[in-house]
Amino acid sequence: MNTLIHHNPLSAPHLLAEAATNRLTPSRYDSVHAPSMSGRKRKASEEPDNDRMSTSPAASPSLSARLLPTATPSRSTKRSRTGGPIGRPLALPRLLETLSAEQMRQLLQTVADQHPDLQQEIVTKAPRPSIDSTLSVLGRYENDFRRAFPLGNRPTSEYTYNRVRHQLLQLMEALREYTPHFLPPHETQTILSLNYLNEVTNMIHRLPDWDSFQHQRPKQDAYDEISKAWALVIREASKRAGGFHLQFGGWDQKLVEHNQKSGGRLEEAVNELRSALGFMQAGTATTPAGATEERASIRQHLFSGSYGQEMGVGAGRW
Repeated sequence: MNTLIHHNPLSAPHLLAEAATNRLTPSRYDSVHAPSMSGRKRKASEEPDNDRMSTSPAASPSLSARLLPTATPSRSTKRSRTGGPIGRPLALPRLLETLSAEQMRQLLQTVADQHPDLQQEIVTKAPRPSIDSTLSVLGRYENDFRRAFPLGNRPTSEYTYNRVRHQLLQLMEALREYTPHFLPPHETQTILSLNYLNEVTNMIHRLPDWDSFQHQRPKQDAYDEISKAWALVIREASKRAGGFHLQFGGWDQKLVEHNQKSGGRLEEAVNELRSALGFMQAGTATTPAGATEERASIRQHLFSGSYGQEMGVGAGRW
């Protein structure tokens, strides 16, 4: 009896409480020698450990507030993209940079045709054409005229004229419209007017002498118009600075040569030059120093009114 009581802990009430305490609280031995739970896989049916539950954010509100970042509205809201590149037309300055001279001319002409009130404003604000730029344009018309000639035909025949008639009329029209720009009173510099007239007169000399009288009319009309232009410039030049450019620029000789090449069709300009030189020299034939003998002879004939009679200049006018 005593043996059973000694070996059976349940027989003593105070031992029951101790046994219960030992069952609920693991001993030091168990905590040291117990196999690790991390070495085996956790079953889905197993309940989470109480110590892990105690360290979760839900179990500790103060820890959750300290560890988790606070979400701000600026981070949670998507940023709107307002500065991205989008397609748009070019601004006017950039667009004009891409246009060629021909495209620019067509654009201005189209705008002027659609808005007639802008035409005068464009004319007044545009830069004045220079002699070089104007002669370059006239040169293009002349080159188009030359390239239109057919091969293997007489260059003055009626067939050739019909082939180049369109280009010839374009050249004549351009000469007629550009010339007034370089005449007084619009052009106030005599030397510019004389230089322009000298160049375009040579251009007229280069035109063919057609077989048909009817086809020759455009060239003859061009001579008549350019003669009037020469006469106007000479008349205005004699009124300013004592006709300095006429006396010392050699224009008297150049005009005489042009009249000879034209067959006397510049006689009106020659007569105006004779009057201007006679007025400046007070009826004398004094030649400025440095003038050549040829020029002196020409001036003498101009003063006396006998120029052209020996050469037949001025005869056979149309």
